[in-house]
Amino acid sequence: MISDRWMSWPSREALTREGQSPARLWFVRFVRVVIAGSLLWEAFHHDRGWRLVAGVGLVVLCAGLAWAYFRTSFDRRLWPSATLLVLLMGCGYAAQAGDWRVLALVLWCGTAVLSLERMPLAAAAVCVPLAMAAFAASNNDNWLVTGLIVIGLALAGYTLRLDADARGNAQRLLTQERAARTAEAETAALAERARIAREIHDVLAHSLSAQLVHLEAARLLIEGEATREQILERVVAARSMAREGLSETRQALSALRGEMTPVEDFLRDLVASDKASVSVQGARRALPAEASQAVRRVAQEALTNVRKHAPGARVVVRLAYGEGEVTLDVRDTGGTPGELAVSGAGYGLLGMRERAELLGGSLTAGPGEEGFIVTLKVPT
Repeated sequence: MISDRWMSWPSREALTREGQSPARLWFVRFVRVVIAGSLLWEAFHHDRGWRLVAGVGLVVLCAGLAWAYFRTSFDRRLWPSATLLVLLMGCGYAAQAGDWRVLALVLWCGTAVLSLERMPLAAAAVCVPLAMAAFAASNNDNWLVTGLIVIGLALAGYTLRLDADARGNAQRLLTQERAARTAEAETAALAERARIAREIHDVLAHSLSAQLVHLEAARLLIEGEATREQILERVVAARSMAREGLSETRQALSALRGEMTPVEDFLRDLVASDKASVSVQGARRALPAEASQAVRRVAQEALTNVRKHAPGARVVVRLAYGEGEVTLDVRDTGGTPGELAVSGAGYGLLGMRERAELLGGSLTAGPGEEGFIVTLKVPT
C-alpha cells in the first residue's frame, strides 16, 4: 500500500478543471496573469536591446515548457514530464545567470510545487530537493527564512495534491452516482414494461381465448345446421366474454394509473356472478400497488380456471392479512370439466407464479381434498 502511494499518479479527474467552482477558476487565472505580468515587467523594465529580447524569449520558452509539462503529466508520461521539469529548472539557472532573479525564483519554486501536485511522490521526492536547493542557494534571506519558505512551499505543493485528490474522488463518486441513477431508471423502465406486459396478458389472453372457443363453436354449429337457439347461445356467451374482457381492461388501466378500489370490494365484485363466497381475516390495511395487483390477477386467473375446468363448482375465496404479508386462498369443490377446459396454452399458473416470485412471495397450486386450491402469499 505504501509503495502504491509513492508510485501512483494523481487521477485524471484531479488534474482537470471539472468540479472546480467559478471563483476558484478565476482565482487561478488571476494568479497566472500576475506571475506572467511580473516576469514580463522585469524583462521590459530593466533591460534594453538584446537583453530585452532574450528575457521575453526566456519567459515565452518557460511558458511553453510549462504547458507541455501540464499535458505530459496529465497523460501520465513519467520521463517526458521529468525531462520538462529538469528543463524548467535549467531555465531557472539561465535566468539566474542572466540576472533575471525573479524569473529564476519563480521557476524553482514552481517546479517544486508542480512536481508535488502532478507527479508520483517518488519522482517528486527527487525533483523537489533539486529545485529547493537551487532556490536556497540563490535566495538572499537568512537561512531561517529560507528554510521556512522551503518548508512552506513543500507543504503548499502537497496540500494542492491532497486537494486535487479529494476533488478527483468527488468527481468519480459523482460519475458513479449518475451512472447508478441511469441504470436504476433503465431498470425501472424495464420493470414497468414487464408489468404492463403481464397486465395485457392477464386481462386479454383469457377473455380472448374464451371468445375464440365460443365463436369457433358457433361456426361449427352453423356448418352443422344447428338450431337458431344453439347458435345464439354461443354468440351470447362470446359477447359476455367480450364484456368481461372490456371490464377487466378498464380495471387494469385504472390500476396502472393508481386508481384502484379496495381489494375486498374487488373480490366481492369479481365473484358476484359465481357461486362463490369471500371472507376477510385480519386487520385490513392498504396494500402496495404491486401486491394489490398480484392479488387481483391471481383471483381472476383462479376463477377463470374454475369456469374452465369445474363449471358450477362452489368456490371459497379467503383473504388473510398477516404480519408483513397477505395471503389469498381460492379453492373449489370440483366438478366436471367444461367445454373451455382445452383452451389456453397452460401459461396461467406459470404467469401467476412468476408474478408472485417477482414480489418476493410464493404461489402454490394443486388438487385438494375436493377440488383445486390456489394459494398466494406476497409480502406487504
